[in-house]
Amino acid sequence: MQETLRRRCRFTSHVLSTTLSLACLTASLYAHADTTLYVANVGGSNEQLYRQKIIPPFEKAHDVKIVYVAGNSSDTLAKLQAQKGHQQINVAVMDDGPMYQAMQLGLCAKVDDAPVMKDVYPLARLGPTAVGVGMVATGIGYNEEAFKKLGLPAPDSWQVLTDKRLKGKLGVPPITNTYGLHTLVMLARMNGGGEKNIDPGFNAMTKQVAPDVLSWAPTPGEMDGLMQAGDVILAPYGSGRAVALQNTGFPLKFVYPKEGGVALQVAACAVAENAQPKLSQEFIQYLLSPEVQAMQAQGIGLGPVNKTVKLTPEVAARVPYGPEQVGKLTAMDWSTINQHRTEWTERWNRSVER
Repeated sequence: MQETLRRRCRFTSHVLSTTLSLACLTASLYAHADTTLYVANVGGSNEQLYRQKIIPPFEKAHDVKIVYVAGNSSDTLAKLQAQKGHQQINVAVMDDGPMYQAMQLGLCAKVDDAPVMKDVYPLARLGPTAVGVGMVATGIGYNEEAFKKLGLPAPDSWQVLTDKRLKGKLGVPPITNTYGLHTLVMLARMNGGGEKNIDPGFNAMTKQVAPDVLSWAPTPGEMDGLMQAGDVILAPYGSGRAVALQNTGFPLKFVYPKEGGVALQVAACAVAENAQPKLSQEFIQYLLSPEVQAMQAQGIGLGPVNKTVKLTPEVAARVPYGPEQVGKLTAMDWSTINQHRTEWTERWNRSVER
């Protein structure tokens, strides 16, 4: 009888132990599932790179599940505004223009200090609440073969947009395109103005540039098509778009004008009052690591903002890279631009593209 009781106790103890072990394992799995980081960024090749190469190592190292929220920068900004007070996004990655708006609206938390921040170019420190994680440049793209046939010298200045020899062969993106906006501001700066005095830019664009423009192509794809057809032989271009066209074998040459190419940065911020503040900061620091910076340069044509990154000559030739080249880039005063952009767009529609 006593032996039977002992066996039953041992069996019961074993069952309880197994049940407790299963319960602990289940709790552990649920705990892992509950730790989720929502990262908003653009889709396309960016999303592919993040999902395949950038996200998995971070998930493994931090025991977290990352949900990629795809959308362009304007979409992400709209989501952050709509969700204010009950944010679902933890980390937002946007172009610098919309990011400055997010900063002004108080949607971003202060960037934590970390060792990697000491390796970031000053240009990438957008402010106390956001940091650049990669950059491209706006400069001049031209058809090298067409220029040689016409006996034209290689351009080295934004002033080339006023060269009458390019009449009917010139393309300029509209102000709704960042490249077009950058061009307007650079023309203003070259004529004694700037973001706070845009009139000289509009005067130059209206009187000296617009009469010679064949097309105000609104998308980079359309400008590529005009270049390939030989209709346009010079236009303001982004370094990343230039690489895409060069990859087709087209003889496009990209130059950083002597007055400065314009830095177009992709920036990240930890969303204010989000549920994972520590992980959000750690993810941003991870994006600034040399490993991720090199992956972005090779995979999506984003120049590194971390000055310690080493790139192969082939990759380095395609992106803004190194202190000398980055030092020649100029930044926009987005606080002023965002304040006046609607007014400038209306003015552009009335006076430039008529």
